[in-house]
Amino acid sequence: MTVATLAQTGRYTAGMPQLNTNGLSENWLLKECGDRHWRGIAQANGQTQPEFRDAQGHKVYAAFTLVRITAGRLEQIAENDAFTITSQCLPVGRAQHYSRHLLQAQGQTAARVEMLSAFVRRAQPGSNRGVVRAAMADTSAQAPDPALWTAAEAFVRRGKEHRATEPTLANAPAHILDFTPCPNNDFNGADLLYFSAFQAMVDRAEWAWMLHTQPPGRPAALREREMVFFGNLDLGDSVQIQLQPQVADEGLLCHSSVLQRQSDGVCIARVVTRKLAPVYANEMQAALRV
Repeated sequence: MTVATLAQTGRYTAGMPQLNTNGLSENWLLKECGDRHWRGIAQANGQTQPEFRDAQGHKVYAAFTLVRITAGRLEQIAENDAFTITSQCLPVGRAQHYSRHLLQAQGQTAARVEMLSAFVRRAQPGSNRGVVRAAMADTSAQAPDPALWTAAEAFVRRGKEHRATEPTLANAPAHILDFTPCPNNDFNGADLLYFSAFQAMVDRAEWAWMLHTQPPGRPAALREREMVFFGNLDLGDSVQIQLQPQVADEGLLCHSSVLQRQSDGVCIARVVTRKLAPVYANEMQAALRV
């Protein structure tokens, strides 16, 4: 019987690898939480190193289907600041795992990260376009914290609702960016486009859009982001990021993005972002309301 991992806390000091212009790097945070999720799956299954195969013996990996960041205050973490990430991971049905991660600095919450993954394998060797869910043995779980199981169930339902919705934008995108991911920077060791690359592509589109519409200024500070993943990308293929601003409360910059494969037009992700941008957000939101 598999069990939920007990809360594991990692302690860090913010240096250049963890930081960017706006405090703690969201991209670094996603990668770190993704690694903690993967190792949590191994721990929940009694393994010291993550190594999984499906019923037919094929090597499988945990691909994220839904990732959400809430209560983001990453700009509060600066150089040499100490911070912690406390993580829990829980099997939730056949081939799926849920994890939640609490980022804290100076006794304050700087972000909450939730992740849902499914075991996948390639239907055709060498092709990421044919990634399919792996047939795994059913697992049961015992959550040491009932609230963890409740949160996991709610997150699984949220993922199902997202996947039942057509992954398109309601209106024509305000900004389009074509981007070709680089194998040395955007793909992981399994030769899959890494989930954190999706966040990076949306931020590139956002920054290009803001430079086009407003004078250069400080980047917006993350408050929330939700990423729903539908597919992956082969080496050499490109992505079209379609960004559509949304009306939001004063001082907030909000947008939805659809990411499509250039080779066949298939949507591989949908991303919703909320950021604090007091310098220019009000002008942008006023323009959207006209």
